[in-house]
Amino acid sequence: MRTEWLAVLAAGALAAPAYGCVPDLPGAARTLKAGRYSVAYRAVPDKLPVSQHFSLLIAVCANPGAPPLETVTVDAQMPEHRHGMNYKASIKRESASRYRADGLMFHMPGRWEIIFELRAAGRTDRVTQSEVIE
Repeated sequence: MRTEWLAVLAAGALAAPAYGCVPDLPGAARTLKAGRYSVAYRAVPDKLPVSQHFSLLIAVCANPGAPPLETVTVDAQMPEHRHGMNYKASIKRESASRYRADGLMFHMPGRWEIIFELRAAGRTDRVTQSEVIE
């Protein structure tokens, strides 16, 4: 019995994702590792539009040993054009691990980098994800 239990535990450990925790966000477009945390997000509407406001649903989970998350911010920039968005997102915490960022807008097509900043215990973990907007 003990050997079977160890085999089940080992199989679960091998199947675990490399980022340590899995954010709870059904239908998430992406899951990213941000140092001490993992972030999943998806856009509302599903396809990121040009010149229209959209929202991001965000889920964050702490990797082992990470302190409780204090704040989440979201921004975006176009590296090739050296500018960011014309609008600042407002972020609301919906639960202990879920957030909603409203009021984002990509005002032109091209490659954008979505930037998530996660602040806890005097440190900020930052992760970016490229999205091509058409």
